[in-house]
Amino acid sequence: MRPDNTAPLIAAARQRHELTRSKAIQTLRELDHADTPVTFDTVARAAGVSRSWLYAQPDIRTEIERLRKITRRAPTPPIPAAQHASDASLRARLTAALERNRTLTQENQRLRRQLATTLGEQRTSPRPNMNEPTPEPTATHHTSTTIGPD
Repeated sequence: MRPDNTAPLIAAARQRHELTRSKAIQTLRELDHADTPVTFDTVARAAGVSRSWLYAQPDIRTEIERLRKITRRAPTPPIPAAQHASDASLRARLTAALERNRTLTQENQRLRRQLATTLGEQRTSPRPNMNEPTPEPTATHHTSTTIGPD
């Protein structure tokens, strides 16, 4: 007959359970003191336990639910009327943004036309024979085209 060694296993399981409980309770206290929103997820992550284990502990579950209600953040206080942007200010910002958009659109169109012209010129210019040596550029001979404002 084998010896009964369940007592040490039961004692170890109880000790592990108590350590886990103390870790969860300590985490609850720390979150509460730090004014951090308390949820089952935040407690589980911080304590290193599963959410299902927290739900299975009636006293811890009750405390989490109580603290969750307390720490639930109220909506941010409304901005005082004196600090609200006026309708005129918002319209001015919108007008400036629309004008900037028009300017950028025009610049974009101008640059596209300039690019198309330059690419067209490159296509129509005779291609040098790759077997012939490239002539050295002289002061009067330009080999590149600069794209920029007109």
